[in-house]
Amino acid sequence: MPKRLVIAVDAMGGDYAPAAVIEGVKRAYDRNPDVFFLLFGDQDQILEHVKRVGLSEDAFKIYHTSQVVKATDKPSAAVRYGRESSMWKAIYAVRSGEASAVVSGGNTGALMAMSKIVLGTLAGVDRPAIAAIMPTVNYKQAVVMLDLGANAECNAGNLVEFAMMGAVFYRLLFGVREPRVGLLNIGSEETKGREEIREAAMILRNNKINYQGFIEGFDICAGGVDVVVSDGFSGNVALKTLEGTVHLLKGTIKNALKRSLLARICSIFTLPIVWKVKEHLDPRSYNGGLFLGLNGVSVKSHGGSDGIGHYHALQTAINLARQDLCEKIRTRLEDVILSTDMEE
Repeated sequence: MPKRLVIAVDAMGGDYAPAAVIEGVKRAYDRNPDVFFLLFGDQDQILEHVKRVGLSEDAFKIYHTSQVVKATDKPSAAVRYGRESSMWKAIYAVRSGEASAVVSGGNTGALMAMSKIVLGTLAGVDRPAIAAIMPTVNYKQAVVMLDLGANAECNAGNLVEFAMMGAVFYRLLFGVREPRVGLLNIGSEETKGREEIREAAMILRNNKINYQGFIEGFDICAGGVDVVVSDGFSGNVALKTLEGTVHLLKGTIKNALKRSLLARICSIFTLPIVWKVKEHLDPRSYNGGLFLGLNGVSVKSHGGSDGIGHYHALQTAINLARQDLCEKIRTRLEDVILSTDMEE
């Protein structure tokens, strides 16, 4: 029999863990019966929810851990004192070769720090970044954005690395030979923005990247670029703002359709369109940020996700592991960095 793909899961990571995490695992297994899951966390709690959702015994193995990294823990403290935690153990399963990818909805800073220490970074990468796929106005096009919170402050070199990794990531995911890259800024003019952003732009103009220049917040999902690059602070604020806008839009539509009898009658005819828009903009469908630049696949699930959201994060990890995406990124990124060094 062919060897099964193994995914390590921090079952205690997230606001609604382990219930929502196990629900996500059940959905992922139903769609990928050839995948095996290593569940790290409190055995009694995990078993309770495994039985509740009816997850097959052939789908998982539990590794009991008594420690959990809390959302309020500082990354430095989590690294120092959390080496018996479900998060650390799940990441180490990738390091040891027992699993091909790890997924956690826990503390982002701690997951970033632990993943970097345990898995290490690719050659030439100073700081890994969180990269995620987001929708655009074009139903057939998506945009990759990074960094989404791993690095609050970045220098020009970090932003250039993110641009190179993001371009390679997009090319491998969607088959676009030369993805269009844009730097998130407060204006499109070359004189706008902080010094490190302007410096990064100057470097990218002279690099082998399809650099499109500065873009603003309203350009992120407009479809004009394929890869959006920013520091983690700005990227995370932009991400949460977009998520909030989606919730505002959905709530406004819902209230408008309930406002009068005529609106309720009209809603019967508009319901298919509303559902299509809702499905396209559902943040849960795009859940699962990859720590791009690591020597292994580490996926961050949104801490507030339900079972559907965690399923999409798990599916992201499964897809990346199946395609051996990390090795492909490593090879192509090293080629880009090497060719740049030779030109210098």
